[in-house]
Amino acid sequence: MSFWIFCLVMNLLLPATMLCFGRRFQRKPPERINSVYGYRTARSMKSQQTWDFAHRYCGRLWFRLGLVLLPVSICATLLSLGKEIDTIGIWCAVVEGVQLVVLIGSIFPVEQALKHNFDDLGRKR
Repeated sequence: MSFWIFCLVMNLLLPATMLCFGRRFQRKPPERINSVYGYRTARSMKSQQTWDFAHRYCGRLWFRLGLVLLPVSICATLLSLGKEIDTIGIWCAVVEGVQLVVLIGSIFPVEQALKHNFDDLGRKR
């Protein structure tokens, strides 16, 4: 049972992180373009406008995805309750893998929105 609880906590880390950073990026994104903290891609770092837009857009998206992933992850982890340790471990890894795909996949809509709203020099269209 303790391994199952550990897996549940691990499966909740990514959705909780997406919720926290999603809200943070919406309300108080990093003020200046930097290479340490924030949504850092070549397109988002072209200008201050792209930087601010990317954080607001990404923050909204991450918050929504976190709201979906949190209960889905809990329900998915509940399916492994009472199973053998190996089964729990595999199930935990599958849930975390799906979460990572969602997190990495969130880059594509943000980049599309940046491309749609800004030219190649980072100026608003």
